[in-house]
Amino acid sequence: MIAYVSGKLAVKKLTEVVVDVHGLGYRLLIPTSTYEVLPEVGAPVHLLTHYYVREDAVLLFGFATEAERALFEVLLGVSGVGPRLALAALSALSPAQIHEAVTTGDVQTLKRIPGVGQRLAERLIVELRDRLALLDLAELTPAGVDDVRAQARVDALAALEALGLPRAAAERSLRKVLREHPGIQSAEELIRLALREHGG
Repeated sequence: MIAYVSGKLAVKKLTEVVVDVHGLGYRLLIPTSTYEVLPEVGAPVHLLTHYYVREDAVLLFGFATEAERALFEVLLGVSGVGPRLALAALSALSPAQIHEAVTTGDVQTLKRIPGVGQRLAERLIVELRDRLALLDLAELTPAGVDDVRAQARVDALAALEALGLPRAAAERSLRKVLREHPGIQSAEELIRLALREHGG
């Protein structure tokens, strides 16, 4: 099992990269979410990986965040979803968007993934709902979000649940607050605004 590849970015394309590790080039297939945060060619790069083996192919997939890799691996466990479709899902939607669509039963959002129709979208919701609940919320923070803000969200969610709000309702309120107040860095302010949102 190859857990990660760390080296110099030799080739950078929308769907794949080549990482030079001491003269050995590793070709990794990537989602567009990873492409968007890659450095320039020639710069150091560190990508988490999933090593995929089947009878007719050996493939290496690369991800910028643990959230992307975790969701990719969870998606592979769904009947009818192979690595190409799982990669397409992460290219069409962020980990947070997939998590939200599954937990809220949003079929229309999942149908934005190339190759996913009504039936597969419904299957994704049924099969992923419980599995996604086990993933750490901090891991589902989209790439590029400031660490302080990410931690504030995690702390606020825990506090809202302690105050008696159902997790799904707390997450909905926090998402709306973060959309409307992108500069928030404080868990206390997040909690106050989320409670107001929930109550009003």
